[in-house]
Amino acid sequence: QLQLVESGGGLVQPGGSLRLSCAASGFALEHYAIGWFRQAPGKEREGVSCISSTGRTTNYADSVKGRFTISRDNAQNTAWLQMNSLKPEDTAVYYCAADPLERLSLEPADFRSYGQGTQVTVSS
Repeated sequence: QLQLVESGGGLVQPGGSLRLSCAASGFALEHYAIGWFRQAPGKEREGVSCISSTGRTTNYADSVKGRFTISRDNAQNTAWLQMNSLKPEDTAVYYCAADPLERLSLEPADFRSYGQGTQVTVSS
């Protein structure tokens, strides 16, 4: 059974950094593109970034380009989202999910097996 578990969220001041982790169990991550998504209260879930199964191709939402970096290590069965220069508008629950078709879109409906999410709060 395909399971993903996010971790690494927390409270950080504006301008600070966090590194989120997405650990896979029950399957080999190397067969899937991985996406990061976020959902703020009262808003729809939105795509943040995704990475191909090999790690060679990435995609970012305009709102995080130049600030966030997605990466993965298939040997560790883990993907990460490094978030720098955080802003209050980045506050949300962050989720990772997998796409076996590697569409590399930022559409939440293209991904499955969402984890439980990790809360990121950017506030002074």
